[in-house]
Amino acid sequence: MKVLTVVGARPQFIKVAAVSHAIEKAAGRVTEVIVHTGQHFDANMSAVFFEELAIPEPKYNLGISGGTHGEMTGRMLAPVEKVILDERPDLVMIHGDTNSTLAASLAAVKIHVPIGHVEAGLRSYNRRIPEEVNRVVADHLSNLLFCPTPVAVENLAKEGIVKGVFMTGDVMYDSAIHYRRVAEQRSDAMKRLGLAKGEFYLATIHRPDNASDVDRLRGLLDVLDEAPRPVVLPVHPRTRKTLEEGGLKPKRIRMTEPASYLDMLLLENNARVIVTDSGGVQKEAYFAGVPCITLRPETEWVELVEAGWNRLVGHDAAAIRRAIEWAETMDRSSGGRSLYGDGHAAERIVAILLEPRGG
Repeated sequence: MKVLTVVGARPQFIKVAAVSHAIEKAAGRVTEVIVHTGQHFDANMSAVFFEELAIPEPKYNLGISGGTHGEMTGRMLAPVEKVILDERPDLVMIHGDTNSTLAASLAAVKIHVPIGHVEAGLRSYNRRIPEEVNRVVADHLSNLLFCPTPVAVENLAKEGIVKGVFMTGDVMYDSAIHYRRVAEQRSDAMKRLGLAKGEFYLATIHRPDNASDVDRLRGLLDVLDEAPRPVVLPVHPRTRKTLEEGGLKPKRIRMTEPASYLDMLLLENNARVIVTDSGGVQKEAYFAGVPCITLRPETEWVELVEAGWNRLVGHDAAAIRRAIEWAETMDRSSGGRSLYGDGHAAERIVAILLEPRGG
């Protein structure tokens, strides 16, 4: 079986790592061709992940980034379609909810190539977020839907999608388990930044609603400047642009270049509290047993909120302060793997790919 995997952004590289390694163990029964759209082109957001995660080098790098959501997706469609036609795969594999995911699903369905969607069924029910639109469209076009949680399966059923749906567990948990040990051996982030375990906050801010609005970003940084412990903020390129344009200079926040995956894992596993607007980092906080404060009014990872592990605060300063008080004192014993499977999601996905199916 030949699988064409289309990726473009940091969260997808982490998912692909788990599935690609499982494919390697399939003893030649599955071959994979990786296409990198170029959506994340910065070395700190792209190349370093392939190196650290030992992902096979992409056969194709389309070099497509920048522009509006519609422009980027449109520019991806024709080249992705050409690669599919040239490679003639049995399945196009997409991951998550990026513009690369949307472009690959549209290209594949138009030429009648089956689609497998890793991390299917997530819903925040906020269509203002571009990723929400991407994941809904991708799910409705996919033939095989690999769901990380029972909630994801239920979400699909509510939309009438029940065929080809599989509850596999979360491939990001697979990666977190494996690379946590690698990070402890290879990352020097704690030493390099002069940090002590449990004595700092780790923050990430990258979503346009937060990172592209100068006033909102200023408000978030102001309240993080008040945190009771030092705050480390790896700065996304979008956020850096707003910082520079707005002349924003936090007093106490320690801003760094974007963190590699291994550095990020080490920092997450040693942080006292994680503050983020990222979907993936919310889960990684749980994997690490660290409370998470989410700078969004909603999340696709609703089970983390229901389990009392995650607080949604939007951009409200008072809500962030209350969440910081909660996070400093909460019981951390419930963090771990139970919500996201047993660390073998990628192996299940590959086994499903190899199951015989009628035409």
